[in-house]
Amino acid sequence: MPSTARAVAAGLAIGLVGTFSWAGLVAANMRWLPNVPWAVPAMAAILLAWWLYFARGRGAPRSTAPARRLCGRANRVQDHLWGPALGAGILGLLATLLLQGVLARLVTLPQQQGLDPSRYPLLTVTAWVVMGALVAGVVEETAFRGYIQGGLERYGLTTAILVTGALFGLVHFTHREVGIVLLPFYVAVAAVYGLLAAATNSTYPGMVLHAGGNVFSAFELFARGRSEWQLTAVPAPTIWQAGVDAAFLGSVALFVVSGVAAVLAYRGLFRARGER
Repeated sequence: MPSTARAVAAGLAIGLVGTFSWAGLVAANMRWLPNVPWAVPAMAAILLAWWLYFARGRGAPRSTAPARRLCGRANRVQDHLWGPALGAGILGLLATLLLQGVLARLVTLPQQQGLDPSRYPLLTVTAWVVMGALVAGVVEETAFRGYIQGGLERYGLTTAILVTGALFGLVHFTHREVGIVLLPFYVAVAAVYGLLAAATNSTYPGMVLHAGGNVFSAFELFARGRSEWQLTAVPAPTIWQAGVDAAFLGSVALFVVSGVAAVLAYRGLFRARGER
């Protein structure tokens, strides 16, 4: 198999192994002994083994260990890059959310469906949310920004991010509420994390922001009924229904300002990488 296809296939496969493991465990936990979040320690053990094998290159066969370490991209981030990386990533995520605010006035976005937290103890729900975010951060960043994007960067960073983002969105289309209209959202998110991985040669900054963002979006969904791709709980009418108004123009202006700020922050990050 060509090396590029191998990188994509390997990334998708190991990503699905990690995410499906958690999906199966939490579904079982909802059915059996839901008052006790037993799926969390079980997944912690699986995630540790997954991480050591696919990201750190531990275990047999030894002949593939160097390739697994290289593809996993779990490299130490230079101390002086942590601040610029997290700052650029936060600005990038803000610009992505504001982009969704603009797109929400152009097309009707789907509503995200979550579990009803009132059916389970608060401690159980909190444990599920935190572990789910940790799984998403570790597994998806290793699989997509490590194995897949890393294997595609020989064709240029832009190509690597676009292809990775399309695959990232395709995998999320398995959730029934996610449709093709959200592809720009997932490509933008892939760009935010992908640029961090390229600038630092590490998946660690993306993991921090990915996991933190998932925790925030999960609690926003439970507390306010707001999807991670929505700025408001109640969708506003599209401009085709209500016309172009001040709110839409304001959303466009905020997106442009935040987008420019994010671009400048990423340029500063790439410059900082070469300074030492």
